[in-house]
Amino acid sequence: MTDSLGAPAPATGPETIRSLIPARIDRLTWSPFHTKMILALGTAWVLDGLEITIASAIGPVLTERETLAMTSAEVGAIATVYLLGEVFGALFFGRLSDRLGRRNLFVITLGVYLAGNALTALTWGNSVAAIIFLYLTRFIAGAGIGGEYAAINSAIDEMMPAKYRGRVDIGVNGTYWAGAILGTLGTFVLLNHMELNLAWRLGFLIGPIIGACIWSLRRHLPESPRWLIMHGRKAEAEESIQRIERAVESSGQTLAAVDESRAIEIRPAPAHGYLSLIKVLFRQLPQRSILGATLMITQSFLYNAIFFTYTLVLTNFYGVDKKNAPLYLIAFAAGNLIGPLTIGHLFDILGRRKMIAGTYLTSAVLLAISAVLFNAGILNAITQTVAWCVIFFFASAGASSAYLTVSEIFPLEIRAQAIAVFFAIAQCFGAIGPVFYGWLIGEGHDPGRLFIGYLIGAAVMAIGGIVEIFMGVDAEGKALEDVATPLSVVTTRA
Repeated sequence: MTDSLGAPAPATGPETIRSLIPARIDRLTWSPFHTKMILALGTAWVLDGLEITIASAIGPVLTERETLAMTSAEVGAIATVYLLGEVFGALFFGRLSDRLGRRNLFVITLGVYLAGNALTALTWGNSVAAIIFLYLTRFIAGAGIGGEYAAINSAIDEMMPAKYRGRVDIGVNGTYWAGAILGTLGTFVLLNHMELNLAWRLGFLIGPIIGACIWSLRRHLPESPRWLIMHGRKAEAEESIQRIERAVESSGQTLAAVDESRAIEIRPAPAHGYLSLIKVLFRQLPQRSILGATLMITQSFLYNAIFFTYTLVLTNFYGVDKKNAPLYLIAFAAGNLIGPLTIGHLFDILGRRKMIAGTYLTSAVLLAISAVLFNAGILNAITQTVAWCVIFFFASAGASSAYLTVSEIFPLEIRAQAIAVFFAIAQCFGAIGPVFYGWLIGEGHDPGRLFIGYLIGAAVMAIGGIVEIFMGVDAEGKALEDVATPLSVVTTRA
């Protein structure tokens, strides 16, 4: 039997399933299978960083007569449409991911993204129809990326052994900035060495080329065994976990038997819509919901505020040439990338609460110090960039930990939807940042206004760190079922 969306219907009635699948996943040690999974799924963050950077760099070019001759307002709306697409995609595909499975969705969302971007490059002019077509394609591309977040983070967490989950999530989320570096270098080369009307189109095809390269990798990944067993699909879950175990054993590992005392008993529960999801989040799990929302909102506000006004500060306050301003972004992005990759393992070793609070509060203090130096006129373009690199070395790991938090502290049955909800909330609040800081920057005549803005950003991050201290969940090294008991569990393991 299938449900209305074409997925096999979950088990019904009083049937209870006893399973060792979570324990079998968590007993695994790192293998080529896990590397393949990260390469195939983690690219979602690279693509988003690439998209945002390319759109930012190409935007001004689209006002030129030899390209699309758009107005500044029309160009500015491109980013807004993409953001709206991300929010829609996260909510729409997040629900489908919880209903239809992780694998189905991380293949579909990549396809949606590829189609949206490829079509963007075909925009033919600046007529009303052409501009609508452009916006529609950017919305589609954004929807694909937004859907990626929900499906990808869920799949990685559910198939990653507990001892690696923190560092993997932190590192994968941080690769957003590898995409930003690729986007900056790619557009710099294209826009400075090719005819503009061809260069901007090729810029939007960089992402699809990368996405197409990982398409086959994704298609050959198994479905999350945890998702399958929680939906009553016992035979498929066993087939999926055996496939993973065979892949691990082929690398030379010998897998020990798992003690029956570690089994869980579940009775598959009905699927949740967003109304019932909200009840679960804010009635049954209010403290965790406050934690997730706070971490996501505070990091989104800071990042959108600084990242989207980065070049404005360099050009308006430090006199950096507009053509060279994007190059400063490479150093900024490098600091953001290095942070999660070098200190991510500490989230598993020292613990979530210490590291999340520490990265949020450290970045807040450093931002406040840089604000004082900025207001005193001590910094120049290079030292300002160095200051941002140091600040976001910590802030990037903190921001990545926000995504880690919302993907592991909620029950499996609603995990993708929970990620989608908090992602959407964060994006809506984060959208305030660029507008607010753009107003503070103005024409660059009054550094005092931006000084206040930086102090506000520091205070916002400090709030996130303080909330983590009091409400954080110590999830390091624990199975997902021990961090957040699935809604369908009847008996937890000993």
